Amino acid sequence: MNAQVGIMRPGDYGSDVSHLNLHKTFCIPHGGGGPGMGPIGVKSHLAPYLPQHPVVQCALDNLDADPQTMHTGAVSAAPWGSAAILPISWAYIKMMGAKGLRRATEIAILNANYMMKRLEGHYPIMFVNKNNFCAHEFIIDCRVFKKDSGVEAMDIAKRLQDYGFHAPTVSWPVAGALMIEPTESEDKEEMDRYCDALIGIRNEIRDVEEGRYDMRVNPLKMAPHTQSVVMADSWDRGYSRQVAAYPAKFVDPRTKWWPTVGRIDDVYGDQNIVCTCPPMESYESPYVDKKESDDEEVAHG
Repeated sequence: MNAQVGIMRPGDYGSDVSHLNLHKTFCIPHGGGGPGMGPIGVKSHLAPYLPQHPVVQCALDNLDADPQTMHTGAVSAAPWGSAAILPISWAYIKMMGAKGLRRATEIAILNANYMMKRLEGHYPIMFVNKNNFCAHEFIIDCRVFKKDSGVEAMDIAKRLQDYGFHAPTVSWPVAGALMIEPTESEDKEEMDRYCDALIGIRNEIRDVEEGRYDMRVNPLKMAPHTQSVVMADSWDRGYSRQVAAYPAKFVDPRTKWWPTVGRIDDVYGDQNIVCTCPPMESYESPYVDKKESDDEEVAHG
């Protein structure tokens, strides 16, 4: 909806059901896969089949529906969804107003197309329209680099950390690609830095393609570079510590954000789940002696 609010209406598209996630477009964070919640709108002919809730008045009171086909049970303890999340979206909508919401949509589309135009000479862009424009996000195809350099989307994602950026969406909706969506929130200076970082990474890929870097030991395959690695006594890589830690002029040594860990084995982590939930005993205060606490409780009745 980041490219549609104030401009288009899902109800006009002809669909029977629309699930509207509130993340990003309506000010809800979406880190770590959630919370992906939001209203589900249906056409009137499906209203009799919606789940109901015992604490609110039945929405079907005035509908001529067959009780045998109605799904009247509750699917959530809260009738209207999360009381902790929904007020945030409500406040955002009220503060933005109709004009502000439409303006946010327009800026989100403008920002995405600005970044795409800056990068299209360096990366292949996927899924543009007939006029060579995108909506609020665009996809760069990283699969073309693997044959000549061995570099993949995840290598680019890890290298972005050395430039001080979090990676965009990796391998979704296209495996081996990066999906970039700046939204309306970023200013031009920040978008330019992000584009400069990706252009710098493209030049590093070219260095691998043309043999200036080894295909296995290069700034992308070895990224991200932690402080402990860069400051170690020994350095046996085919590029400098400067290239590793400060790959662009805008990466300021005084304010640089350092990755806390180097490359991890993603596949191994996905296949070998480790529970890090602490036991309940760990929440007990270390300053309270359990026996003394029990005795005091008995003494005071």
